[in-house]
Amino acid sequence: MPVFMLFMLWPLVEIALFVTLGGALGLWFTLLVVLGTGILGIVILRRLGYRSAERLRVEMGRLHDPLGEAGNSLLVAIAAILLVLPGFLTDFIGALLLLPPVRAVVVSSLARRFGVHSMRSDQPARRSDGIVIDGEFVEIDPENSPKTTHPSGWTRH
Repeated sequence: MPVFMLFMLWPLVEIALFVTLGGALGLWFTLLVVLGTGILGIVILRRLGYRSAERLRVEMGRLHDPLGEAGNSLLVAIAAILLVLPGFLTDFIGALLLLPPVRAVVVSSLARRFGVHSMRSDQPARRSDGIVIDGEFVEIDPENSPKTTHPSGWTRH
């Protein structure tokens, strides 16, 4: 029921803000703000795709936890969508989500809420119990590898 109430109250708040702020700012400035934030949202969405994919690839290449960067990119996308939607409340929330400190607070609170322990992208990825497993591997060509009499079970022969 709270979600239903949110969907019922949100448009009413937006209409009230349009009437109140539109009366104070004037018609043309109100339209300019609504169109300007919509265009800003579209520009952010267009630039976000390639940049976030590249940042995720770099974080994974450096063996860092990509969840923080993924959460950050998702919040920027939500902010851009909110900016595209007409309304002062959606624009305000979208502008707040564009601020890095606000995104950091939202990402960390969501991580705590869903039980994710490592959400910082500046730290190497670790197991949840803190144990780091270090290892090396050698790729063996199956055609040129010597046949063992006791296969380990970890390789296909």
